[in-house]
Amino acid sequence: MAWPKTESIISARLLLEPLSVEHAPAMVEVLADPSLYEYTGGEIPSLQLLEHRYAVQAVGHSDDGLQWWLNWVVRNRDSGKPVGFVQATVEDDGSSLVADIAWMISPKWQGQGIASEAAQVMVAWLRLHGVHRLTAHIHPNHQASMKVAQNQALHATSCKKDGETRWESQHPRC
Repeated sequence: MAWPKTESIISARLLLEPLSVEHAPAMVEVLADPSLYEYTGGEIPSLQLLEHRYAVQAVGHSDDGLQWWLNWVVRNRDSGKPVGFVQATVEDDGSSLVADIAWMISPKWQGQGIASEAAQVMVAWLRLHGVHRLTAHIHPNHQASMKVAQNQALHATSCKKDGETRWESQHPRC
């Protein structure tokens, strides 16, 4: 099954642009705050790392074609500045399309509902393209991400993966 090409999405305050390698220089600054990695792990990426990562992600699918990678850079519409990203990994579980979603917004822009707004328009786009089930994996102490998940009608499950709680839009399937 072919997945539709990722396209730009506009919301009231945001522009979600399909990820490309050309976004790497601007995103280095967006992702430079160490507090971003408190719950997600990892470290501040270098320009070279982002260029490599974005080149792989921009392909849009795994080598075997069983996963589709959808990545958007989130921009503030007024300023045009990048403020973070949203992403979804979509798979066919045999009965429906499932998207594992994630978001990361620069601390300079947090607390304004940007992650929820960006996730909401991404989720609407995914649903328009046949995704019926959503999941997210969130550190059990990351209150802000839990709020974003709740705003997408996701519910915490008892399922854990790498210390994170799995959130789902439907009944849990661990």
